[in-house]
Amino acid sequence: MSSDTPQTSGSTGAVLNIGMVGHSFMGAAHSQAWRSAGRFFDLPLAPVMQVLGGRDEARTAAAAARLGWNQHVTDWRELVHREDVDVVDICTPGDSHAEIAIAALAAGKHVLCEKPLANSVAEAEEMTRAAAEAAQRGVRAMVGFTYRRVPAIALARKLVADGRLGTVRHVRAQYLQDWIADPEAPLSWRLQKERAGSGSLGDIGAHVIDLAQYITGDAITEVSGHLETFVKERPLAAEHAGLSGTASEERGEVTVDDAAMFLARFASGAAGVFEATRFATGRKNAIRIEVNGSLGSLAFDFEDMNVLQFFDATLADEEAGFRRILVTEPTHPYVAAWWPPGHGLGYEHGFTHQVVDLVTAIADGTQPTPTFADGLQIQRVLDAVETSSATRTWQEITA
Repeated sequence: MSSDTPQTSGSTGAVLNIGMVGHSFMGAAHSQAWRSAGRFFDLPLAPVMQVLGGRDEARTAAAAARLGWNQHVTDWRELVHREDVDVVDICTPGDSHAEIAIAALAAGKHVLCEKPLANSVAEAEEMTRAAAEAAQRGVRAMVGFTYRRVPAIALARKLVADGRLGTVRHVRAQYLQDWIADPEAPLSWRLQKERAGSGSLGDIGAHVIDLAQYITGDAITEVSGHLETFVKERPLAAEHAGLSGTASEERGEVTVDDAAMFLARFASGAAGVFEATRFATGRKNAIRIEVNGSLGSLAFDFEDMNVLQFFDATLADEEAGFRRILVTEPTHPYVAAWWPPGHGLGYEHGFTHQVVDLVTAIADGTQPTPTFADGLQIQRVLDAVETSSATRTWQEITA
């Protein structure tokens, strides 16, 4: 970690030089987080947006200027071996996660890798081994499941950990979007198995798997799943912008699932029902999770992300009912650094909180979470759901 670069406002101590690979949708979200974290939180190290990596010279240069990066390169290998890079942030499609992360860890760089961790269990296992070896040298690795950093989700985890729900019995989790409901929406890399690994299952289903396990503190041990592809061919994209794009005259095959549904059993004996789809017309980013326990329940929907619903079953019947908690008080997780009560946070704040947690862990010499091992466990759940759908059998999650 360097000490010769000007310090970021709001942070103390030495600087932490960041190199990021990828500059599309996730690259923009991560850039915003690196820009803002040290300006709202008192960080022990000041992030410096040192170098951005991409494939195309003109597009990468333009992205670096727009997003606030000091320099840019067109070869990620050069980026991970630069002496002026302390952290490598991977915002590329899943087919390149393993190669970049393993090389960065071998070069002594801390790594933040977007979810899902990899495109296969084998890749995730290799990445986890590399992270474990790097940890012995003080090098840290974290996978980017940002929704667990939404204050209402962090509060939900605390309520469960504090015993307010008693014994957890049911988990219901959905991630509903509609951005490819139009059968003529262009074919992007997210619809190609060789690039993305899977479709709605890995892209958005991975998020609710992580949230369910994070909130309950419990691991999924067995699944029974079904995958469905509704539109099997689409126009190829002429160009892309985030999740949207313009269609060309050529067409290509969709090789991933459009929707994923599965039943789950948890280690504690709790039962789970999961759904992930990008065909839920009218649902833009509905991440819904409900947990029912012996002493109470909680419910969350990201489309109302500053609110947590809580039911206390220990109250008398005449007082009982779900209570709406507006999670904007300074005593709520992460909130004190932001705005006065009632002034809600948005999508981008989860990424900022992710930076805060990662930088703090690096400075403290502790392991940030979720770890690559956590990402591997989720990868095994994804793989088991896919196998279950193909074989019509229950699948155990290997430890």
